[in-house]
Amino acid sequence: MQLRYIGFDQAKNIREYRFESVAEGVTQHFLVSADLALFAQYHVGLQEGPALCLKRLSADLDTLQQLPHELTSDDFTALISAQAAAAERRTSGKWRNRRNIDQRPRE
Repeated sequence: MQLRYIGFDQAKNIREYRFESVAEGVTQHFLVSADLALFAQYHVGLQEGPALCLKRLSADLDTLQQLPHELTSDDFTALISAQAAAAERRTSGKWRNRRNIDQRPRE
């Protein structure tokens, strides 16, 4: 199933991200809600919202999780961990490359 982000609605501190899926001429609509306080608490930009919600919705649908679909603290901690791991890989790669350069035989 392919999901497509189609926008969001917001009421007070809750943002509902809207997705749709079209299969065999049938359109299904999905909502994933997110408390905006979680974005502030975890220092995550609102622009990350659609991708986070898509990941949550995909996981819910894969496990046949029923309503409601909503972002939780676990989704944000997983994102923070993944970002930290990616930063570590970038940093360690730079260090490794620098070390390799420093260890070349001198002419």
